[in-house]
Amino acid sequence: MLLLPALAEAACRQALALGLDVSESVDSVEYRLQLDGLATALSSTRVRQMLIAQTQAPVHLLVYEWSGPQSQTVIIPWTSITSPADLSAVTTALRNHQRRPAAPTTAIGSALLAGFTFLRQRPDCWKRTLDLSGDGQSNTGPRPQDISENHTPTGVVVNGLVIGSGNLRGDDEHFADIKELSSYFRSNVIRGSGSFVEVALGFEDYAAAMERKLMRELASLVVGQADLPLGQSR
Repeated sequence: MLLLPALAEAACRQALALGLDVSESVDSVEYRLQLDGLATALSSTRVRQMLIAQTQAPVHLLVYEWSGPQSQTVIIPWTSITSPADLSAVTTALRNHQRRPAAPTTAIGSALLAGFTFLRQRPDCWKRTLDLSGDGQSNTGPRPQDISENHTPTGVVVNGLVIGSGNLRGDDEHFADIKELSSYFRSNVIRGSGSFVEVALGFEDYAAAMERKLMRELASLVVGQADLPLGQSR
């Protein structure tokens, strides 16, 4: 757990940038499941309570799509979540967003660098977190394992959400693929203290997996203020 500075010393308690994989391997149905799943996770009772628990030191959210080396598009710019109305505006925008043309390839390294650029725009937040969702390994652009610590902003944590192919029932081959991709993300993508990989068994499981991940991230803060609620690890 992280002990945070006094409230007056920071502009927000967490900057959370979420990068969504929109490469060719993600078809139109899966694309919709991903965006709607994120909206569902953000609007769940538990996540909503965590997001608006401390409105004096809010969470800032940004959502972007990524695929090829030059394909990173912001769909939700930095938004301060200080009320249910703020959160509702974000989830409505996600549900209404329509897919745009993007490169078919998978450039995880470029997605990392884009996320770092976004998080540098929020230097005063107590915690800065990058979430990358993906259903495959990088196949173009800089390899994520070649992006050194010098390119990672100080204190930034990168977590991953691995999305398995197929349906929720799966089979031995399906679970072997998930295990391999999870291992790839753990070895090459995630970084920073306390970083982790969450797993969705398929795009149908994306909303539930994203909710688990958000709860783990949002509950990891302990505020150094006696009059504010403490974050609790779950």
